[in-house]
Amino acid sequence: MGTPKIYRKFQEVTMQDTSCLKEFTKYTALNVLGMIGLSCYILADTFFIAKGLGTSGLAALNLAIPIYSFIHGSGLMFGIGGATKFSISRKSGLSDQIFTNTLFFAGILAVLFFLAGLFLSTQITVLLGADGEVAEMTQTYLKMILLFAPAFMLGDILVCFVRNDGNPKLSMLAMLGGSMANILLDYVFIFPLGMGIFGAVLATGLAPLISIAIMSCHWMKKNKGFHLAKTAIQGRMALLILSLGFPSLITEVSSGIVIIAFNIIILGLKGNVGVAAYGVIANLSLVVISIFTGIAQGIQPLISSAYGCGDSARSRVMLRYGLTTAAAVSLTLYAVICYGAAPITAVFNSEQNHQLQVIAEYGLRLYFTGILAAGVNIILSIFFTSTEQAVPAHIISLLRGLVLIIPMAFVLSSLWGMTGVWLAFPVTELVSALLGVGIHRHSCS
Repeated sequence: MGTPKIYRKFQEVTMQDTSCLKEFTKYTALNVLGMIGLSCYILADTFFIAKGLGTSGLAALNLAIPIYSFIHGSGLMFGIGGATKFSISRKSGLSDQIFTNTLFFAGILAVLFFLAGLFLSTQITVLLGADGEVAEMTQTYLKMILLFAPAFMLGDILVCFVRNDGNPKLSMLAMLGGSMANILLDYVFIFPLGMGIFGAVLATGLAPLISIAIMSCHWMKKNKGFHLAKTAIQGRMALLILSLGFPSLITEVSSGIVIIAFNIIILGLKGNVGVAAYGVIANLSLVVISIFTGIAQGIQPLISSAYGCGDSARSRVMLRYGLTTAAAVSLTLYAVICYGAAPITAVFNSEQNHQLQVIAEYGLRLYFTGILAAGVNIILSIFFTSTEQAVPAHIISLLRGLVLIIPMAFVLSSLWGMTGVWLAFPVTELVSALLGVGIHRHSCS
C-alpha cells in the first residue's frame, strides 16, 4: 500500500519540477534575449564609433557611458521595484495605484536628468575628465543621453510591468525591436549621413521610443493588470518601490561608477589610448552583465509570485535554476573571451593601434575572470529583493558596486599598475559572492 503513495508523491514532485523548469525557461530565455538586445544599444555605438571616429571617439564614448548607466539604473530601480510590488500584491486591488505611483516618482527624476542635459552638460563633461577633441564629443553624447532620459526610464518601467503582467514575449520583442532600430540608425546616421557622434547618440535615444511603441500593444489585451489611474500619490509606497528596486539601481550604477573610477586611474597610467582600450572591455562587460540581469529579471516575477502565495520551495527551485544557468553561461563566455581576445579587440580597433590592442587583450583575459561571481551576485540580489529581503540585497549590491571595488581599484593599481586595475573587478565580485552565499545559507537555516 505504501508504494503507490510514494510513487504518486514522486510523480507530483516531478511534475512540479517540470512545471517550474518550463516557466523558468520561458521567462529567462525571452528576457535574456531582450536584455542582450537592450545592451546592444551601447555595443552598436562602440562598434560604429570605433569605425567612424577612431580612438578619440571610443574614448569619448567610454567617458560618457556612465551617465547612461545612471539613467538605465534609475529606470530599472522604479521598474523592478514597482513591478515586484505589483506581482506580490496583484490580489489586493492595488495594481493601478502601484503603477501610477511608480510613473509619478520616476517622472520627477527623469525631469531632473532632462534639466541636467539642458544646463549642466559642459560641467559634467569636465568632471568626467574629458579634454581637447575628446571633450567636445563627450559633451555631445552625454547631453543627448540626458535629454532622452524620460524615454529610457519609461521604456524600462513598461518592460518590467508588461513582463510581470504575464507578457514576457512582448517585453522581449520591444527590447529587441528598439535595439535593432538603434543598430540600423547607427549605421545610417554615422556613415551615409556623416552625423558623427551626434548621429550615434541620436540613434540610441530614438530606440526606447520604438520599444515603447511596440509595448503599446499590451493595452489591446482585455485582461491587462495595470492602468494609469487617478489615485493617491503616497510617499510610503515610493519608499517601498525604491527599497525593492534599489539593488537593480546599484547593479547598473555600479557599472557607471566603476567606469568613472577606472577612467581616472587609466588616464593617469596610459592616457586616452588606455581609456579607449578600457572602453572595449567596459562595453563588452555591459553585454555580459545584461545576460545575468536577464536571467535575474526572468526569475523575478516567478519568485515574487511564489513568495506571494507562500510557496517558498518553488522560490528556491527558481533560484537554483538561475544560479545553474549563470554558471553555465559564465564558463562558456569566459572561454570565448579568453581565446578570442585578439579578434574581439581588433573589431573595435579600426586604427590598428598596437598599444590599444595589447592593453585590451590583456585586460579582457584578467577582467572577465570575475563574471561567474558577478552572475551569482546579481541573481542572489534579485532573489532577496523578490522575497522582500531588502537588507541583504542592499548589502550585496553596495559591496560590489561601491564599498569594495573603488578602493580595490586604487589600491591594486598602485601596487601592480594596469594588472591591478583589471584584477579589481574579479576580486570584488568574489568577496561579495562569498558573503552573499553565506547570508543566504544563514537565512535558510
